[in-house]
Amino acid sequence: MTSRIGVITFPGTLDDRDTQRAVGLAGAEAVPLWHRDKDLKQVDAVVLPGGFSYGDYLRAGAISRFSPVMETVIEQAKAGLPVLGICNGFQVLTETHLLPGAMLRNNHLHFICRDQRLRVENANTAWTTEFSAGQEISVPLKNIDGRYTADERTLDELEAEGRVVFRYLDGNPNGSLRDIA
Repeated sequence: MTSRIGVITFPGTLDDRDTQRAVGLAGAEAVPLWHRDKDLKQVDAVVLPGGFSYGDYLRAGAISRFSPVMETVIEQAKAGLPVLGICNGFQVLTETHLLPGAMLRNNHLHFICRDQRLRVENANTAWTTEFSAGQEISVPLKNIDGRYTADERTLDELEAEGRVVFRYLDGNPNGSLRDIA
């Protein structure tokens, strides 16, 4: 049976079609989800793609957290639904508190767009089972608000619980604490 992966579109999202294509290339069925709908259409997982949801007018991801679809995503994530946030989607997940910490402006205050090498720290998630722990991969990176931050206690908990999934290699592109990607 093919997995059904929901891909959420907010106003300003610009990587939703690329994400739907990637889901299809990975062998799953991409299910478009609109930010105003609460129905997740019985998906097996959800992806919040990159872009500039609501233009990031207040703070990256801050307005999207109030979209009706996010009520259901939060509820289902707490019940075990796998959720992946890419770029702006990751920012939305920190704003909803599904992920601890916050995203800040890059420490050099410049937009980055390049390929970035990462090390897989946790290969036991719904999204990383095709990788091996320690494997090095390259991904496209593009952000200006990509600096992950949290207090030391939270960072220690994330490390201890194996919740750091990827770490930057060959230099930290944005100042994320502990090189967390």
